[in-house]
Amino acid sequence: MSALLRYSSAMGTLTLRPLLLLLLLSSAAEVFSSNVCTSRGVTTCQQCLAVHPSCAWCYQESFGVGGSTVSRCDTVDNLVDGGCVRSHLEFPSSKLHIQKDLPLSSKASGTADVTQIQPQKLHIVLRPGDSKRFTVSVKQVEDYPVDLYYLMDLSFSMKDDLARLRTLGNELAETMGKATSKLRMGFGAFVDKTISPYMYTYPPEAVVNPCYGISQTCQAQFGFKHVLALTETVARFTEEVEKQQVSRNRDAPEGGFDAIIQAMVCKDKIGWRPDASHLLVFTTDAVTHTALDGRIAGIVQPNDGQCHLDNDNNYNLSTVLDYPSLALMNEKMAENNINLIFAVTNVVQPLYKEYSKLIPGTTVGTLSDDSGNVINLIQEAYAKIRSRVQLDVVGAPEELQLTFNATCLNGEVTVGLKSCSGLNIGDTVTFSVEAKVQGCPKEKSSTFTIKPLGFKDALEVTVDIACGCKCEADAEANSQLCSNGNGTYECGVCQCHPGRLGPFCECSVEDYSPSDDANCIPKPGSPVCNGRGDCLCGQCSCHANEFGQVWGKYCECDDFNCLRSKGALCSDHGKCSCGYCQCDAGWKGENCNCSTIIDTCMSNIGLLCTGRGHCECGVCQCTQPGAYGATCEKCPTCPDSCTIKKECVECQHFKRGQYTEDNSCSKICKDEIKVVDKLVLHDTNAVNCSYKDENDCVEHFQYYEDESGKSILFVVKEPECPEGPNILIVLPLVVGAILLLGMVGLLIWKLLVTIHDRKEFARFEEERAKAKWDTGNNPLYKGATSTFTNVAYRGT
Repeated sequence: MSALLRYSSAMGTLTLRPLLLLLLLSSAAEVFSSNVCTSRGVTTCQQCLAVHPSCAWCYQESFGVGGSTVSRCDTVDNLVDGGCVRSHLEFPSSKLHIQKDLPLSSKASGTADVTQIQPQKLHIVLRPGDSKRFTVSVKQVEDYPVDLYYLMDLSFSMKDDLARLRTLGNELAETMGKATSKLRMGFGAFVDKTISPYMYTYPPEAVVNPCYGISQTCQAQFGFKHVLALTETVARFTEEVEKQQVSRNRDAPEGGFDAIIQAMVCKDKIGWRPDASHLLVFTTDAVTHTALDGRIAGIVQPNDGQCHLDNDNNYNLSTVLDYPSLALMNEKMAENNINLIFAVTNVVQPLYKEYSKLIPGTTVGTLSDDSGNVINLIQEAYAKIRSRVQLDVVGAPEELQLTFNATCLNGEVTVGLKSCSGLNIGDTVTFSVEAKVQGCPKEKSSTFTIKPLGFKDALEVTVDIACGCKCEADAEANSQLCSNGNGTYECGVCQCHPGRLGPFCECSVEDYSPSDDANCIPKPGSPVCNGRGDCLCGQCSCHANEFGQVWGKYCECDDFNCLRSKGALCSDHGKCSCGYCQCDAGWKGENCNCSTIIDTCMSNIGLLCTGRGHCECGVCQCTQPGAYGATCEKCPTCPDSCTIKKECVECQHFKRGQYTEDNSCSKICKDEIKVVDKLVLHDTNAVNCSYKDENDCVEHFQYYEDESGKSILFVVKEPECPEGPNILIVLPLVVGAILLLGMVGLLIWKLLVTIHDRKEFARFEEERAKAKWDTGNNPLYKGATSTFTNVAYRGT
């Protein structure tokens, strides 16, 4: 009996092992056959399309009947293999269509329509999670019209500056005329708000003459006054400037930002042309009031960014509206294509440099005490503006992620950059733009623009988000297919009314049976609905959660269990979906904590991390030993500046050297070359350098950075080369040297021969003295023998 039991037990074990193996194989097959489309447990067509661009939805009514185990949300191939007809598939695809693509212009003169960006209009259809890439080309054309509006601080401290400006009108027009043949100039002035505590209100005479307290005469204080509209007549500019008088305000800061806003937005009054570069030159020697400073005078109404010039061209809401914020200025600059130039004195230059960092498209220059250098300052600022192209995105939806790659010069691609510098007029640069949408936004269609800062030209992009299903339009409410009207039949499935469950809403939550729990267990040994829901009618009804939403076939998904950074879900730069972070535009990584923008790593010389490291998540990682700083710009142990700038002198000025051979000169060297007769020490920070070139000539140059950070290399025109030999002197010397060497050689030969002969003669004499000829016999001697023969004798 025991033997029989042992046999039965063995047989049971043998029978159980294949069953376990079969179960493991079937489980493995289920795992490997799953994909991203089927793993999210979605139940609607719209949810399916948002999972992944490869997912499709089958809305065929008969799909799944007869035992098919394929989910309605799956890849196209799996759905077709499962019996779904292709005509009943919802599978929108991303598309890109160029609607307007005019070629770039080469020159502005004589051209009605100037095109500086290509293409001009795009239409994109995007699936959630999918992306489309397109290319934007930008070109700064030659002889482009320029509108220059000079906005001057007329507070009392600028008295000498006004006197100097009266003499510079013609010279300014002549200088700018070298850059464009279509120049127009205008003029405006500002002081500060005409309300206490910004102005003198006592004694009464000080209201009319603010200089009353210092026994001088000046004009009454004003906020902003538009003096001269943009005109081609330079004489009008000089005439109006000569009429101006300084004023005087009470506190140190001025109201310049009020004036900037009015000069930007009053387009008709100022006369800004739509097809021109707009230069707004802001000159002052003082700091300026910003938003919320108006509260000191009881002004609480925010600046509305609108034009408020009266019939006399005075800003008439100076005492009503607060000073503008930097964000408002930034917005109005982009809207009106303004290039703002801060021409400020050395005392306040650091402050305006900080403003420039917060207001893209601005340039800062150092103004001399009497504004005598303002022409060179404007010229250099305009050249700097024209040498740089920076793209700006206006009106893009938050769900749209845009990434840029710049191809500036020589075909070199810089990933994550949307600006190019060091350009010449006529250069064309391209930007590769990738558009990607995350999730399904409320607004399915939106239009935004991509434009270079300061340009009127822009690329208009219309994006349609394809996250809806066409079959939703045929939804049937209270359909008979859904258990006699207990749900809405939509896209092949029943959306049940509250309290009803099941594929066809055939089950009521009141009809719960424990036997249905088997359908709510994802794998053997797991809790029902992963412990986060109840099994009702064979389906998981997920519990509400205070942290967020829970969903999925087995309640396996939620929007709060994703990676965190510093305690923030998805670093506050993305959305959590079923354990994965869907990052916002400009961010990447598992927890969306890595920025894709590399502009923060760009150094002053135009190189990523100064060429001494690489950019990771928007931060420079310095790789060269000894380098440090935000952009690795500091490096005491690195090769000195002379060694670095030597190659730039070679390639920029002499068109030779390593940088010329590998076509990297324009990318690495952003210096301005100035040829001089001799070097003059421009500043204590200037460095004089020398090196020997390939022709053994000594080249001299000076490396200098001005106040704006611009690198200038002063190169001496004539190098120091060794003088060539004088043939009239060298030839006789060579001939004489040859003759002398020949004579010396002959003398030496004669001397050696003489010495040798004397030695031989002495030896001969010595041997002759030893010889004894008179006593000696010659052993070889033999006596003579005579023999006679008779020739006639004949023997017998």
